[in-house]
Amino acid sequence: MMANLPADSLVELEDAVATCPPERCTRILEGITHLLTTNRDYPQQMLVGVVDGVLLRLTERVAVNALMRLSRALAELNVAPQGTLLRLALHEDPDVACSLLLESQALSAPDLVAIASSRGERQQRAICDRDSIPPDVTEALIRHGGRPVYPALLKNPGTKFSDAAYAALIAGAGQDDEIIKALALRPDTPDLIVRKLLSAPAGKTLPDKTPPAEPDASAVPPTHDAASGPTTPALPCPAAYANARPEIVALARVGKLNDSTVNRFAIRGETANLVTALSVLSGAPIEIIEHVMTDENCEGLVMACRASRLNWATTLAILSNRSGVGLSFAQRERAQLIFETLLLSTSQWTVRWGEIAAGAGSSDPGHRSAKAGVSR
Repeated sequence: MMANLPADSLVELEDAVATCPPERCTRILEGITHLLTTNRDYPQQMLVGVVDGVLLRLTERVAVNALMRLSRALAELNVAPQGTLLRLALHEDPDVACSLLLESQALSAPDLVAIASSRGERQQRAICDRDSIPPDVTEALIRHGGRPVYPALLKNPGTKFSDAAYAALIAGAGQDDEIIKALALRPDTPDLIVRKLLSAPAGKTLPDKTPPAEPDASAVPPTHDAASGPTTPALPCPAAYANARPEIVALARVGKLNDSTVNRFAIRGETANLVTALSVLSGAPIEIIEHVMTDENCEGLVMACRASRLNWATTLAILSNRSGVGLSFAQRERAQLIFETLLLSTSQWTVRWGEIAAGAGSSDPGHRSAKAGVSR
């Protein structure tokens, strides 16, 4: 009966609702919900305006399970009765509120900010899982939700961060390396924020897979020339590569071992992660990547980056952040020319089987300067 009720007659229900038993109120509520979600004879905006007052009265008289069904129905509407929508979204029972907080497109950003600021973790987590989260809502979630909501916000690609949100998140994360790492590895995190993360005090930066610096007989010490000073930086020990490899391989399998990730390894100075990533991407052994990383001639490293299908920006970051090996303007220009003219297949063959591979197997330190471009 209620499904065909004309919209202009709904106003008369308000007085009747006050004296209806709860069971009848539930039937009326279901009828109006059906009218909202299925009737196409009346403009949706007119319908929601008329029924809002009646629905507000009914929500005071029905059980929680009826409110849950109403929330699920309203969550699917792009145009919904605002008074009722807000009452349900602000409901103290998460089972009533969460379907709206997760899905409703009729809730505005100010509505979500108010709810994030005043309700509990389940409601806040539901907002964190929305398809898109505006920056002001993100700020409210960080400020009032604290650490429990950080992982959900960082995992959601639809989360938008303002400068204030980044600052609050970094401050709130404290020494939680996993949160800092997740933030730094998000593709949309600005480079300026990444630099701040990397320059933070110890304990607030990305965890490197390299074991703590301790005397280790397996670590390769830097070579030293009395006239020219250090020429070859220290390399991670084999255990560091072994520790790094499972995560690098896992990133590769899910398509996340990309320019953004490798770029951050380079900027962060995570040598074990970087060398392992180049090895996995290019198919070359660790020894070859170590060789080109420490070679004063940058051509081999450019080839390794090209063989790894990295772009020029990532290649430049790797060249510029090599420990112990500087990069002049002229070297940068030459490196870019090499990068832009190299064929992918040529780079892959040379890195895996060509003169670079032969050079990596030489025990003669002078051989590290051998030209790698002969096979180009």
